[in-house]
Amino acid sequence: MKKKIMTMFVMALMAVTANAQKFALVDMEYILKNVPAYERANEQLSQVAKKWQAEVEAINTVAQTLYKNYQNEVVFLSQEQKKQRQEAIMEKEKEASELKKKYFGPEGELFKKRTSLMTPIQKEIYNAVKDIADMRGYSLVIDRASDTGIVFGSPKIDISNEVLRKLGYSN
Repeated sequence: MKKKIMTMFVMALMAVTANAQKFALVDMEYILKNVPAYERANEQLSQVAKKWQAEVEAINTVAQTLYKNYQNEVVFLSQEQKKQRQEAIMEKEKEASELKKKYFGPEGELFKKRTSLMTPIQKEIYNAVKDIADMRGYSLVIDRASDTGIVFGSPKIDISNEVLRKLGYSN
């Protein structure tokens, strides 16, 4: 009886081992640093963000100047003039806030620009990883750069350089 149970256990273990899944690691930070298109896209995004930030700051500066002038002249203004100046200040602040939201909000221009520049690069990398995974029979490819739960990953299963070669960037 013990022999029969032991034989079944060994056969079950062999079946599990035969169906063992293969895994691989990639380092997306490393890959992206070695893709010139990604660096160019980041530089382009940085320049656009600086330009838009300067626009927002310029309007904020106007609002601050209006407020300082108002503070200096408040004692000489009539109620109607005070009200007009306060409304002008609030309008400039609102304009700056709306512009900031338009450019930098969750669905803002910077988000749209980042999506339009990065999506093709990400798709290209994804397709390269998928092709390598299909070719080598990997069931799972894990990004070691984004998963802090990986304590150790053997360099033997890191396919980052292979992905770069597939993309046409030898490394």
